[in-house]
Amino acid sequence: MLRCKQKLHDVYLGLGTNLGDRGENLENAIKYITKRIGEVISISAFYVTEPVGFESANQFLNAAIHIRTKHSPVSILHITQEIEQAMGRHTKSAGGVHTDRIIDIDLLLYDDLIFASDELTLPHPHLHERDFVLMPLSEIAAARRHPLLGKTIEELKELYKKNNP
Repeated sequence: MLRCKQKLHDVYLGLGTNLGDRGENLENAIKYITKRIGEVISISAFYVTEPVGFESANQFLNAAIHIRTKHSPVSILHITQEIEQAMGRHTKSAGGVHTDRIIDIDLLLYDDLIFASDELTLPHPHLHERDFVLMPLSEIAAARRHPLLGKTIEELKELYKKNNP
């Protein structure tokens, strides 16, 4: 019997934390992701950033990772939410109101897929507006093109820096 291999998808996730041992939080999230979602191809450096969209005394540690997986985008969303809960995050940001968090995992890109549903939009709708996403993502995916904007991640990062000196 002939067996067809299931296609592997290139997925980029953004990670952030500003509570507890932030480095350990990112390492633990990456371990969970490896175990539950797929092979980690590359990991950016960890970037210290200021909170965006809310006031906090706690700085963030952010990173981006590239994984290969057989999972669908919605499946990845559900698994990342389960990982967040397992790590102690019990409330999500809602209505533009953000709070401190032990871990936040965002699905940024899934191949070159353009997708929108009530629970997920791809590419991530704010990817190009957030320095804390663009900096680590450009480190591991500088030449990758944004499927809607047609610019590379490096071009988006430079455009962001130009417009937000």
